Amino acid sequence: MDGEDWAARPVTGAASTKAYRCPGCDHEIAPGVPHVVAWPSGRMEHRRHWHTPCWNRRRAGARPYREPY
Repeated sequence: MDGEDWAARPVTGAASTKAYRCPGCDHEIAPGVPHVVAWPSGRMEHRRHWHTPCWNRRRAGARPYREPY
């Protein structure tokens, strides 16, 4: 992806206690929703929280999906 190696880990719903904005779809990840946190290897300060399907789409090389306005 983007020529970089990425690290990722799943976040359980129980461990998810606040809302995040998914960079894949620009929608909110509500507290309590299982998802993935990912970051470029060696740059954990750049970690982002993704919906699991959005992250899987990115890993597969597909473009992020964003609904038209």
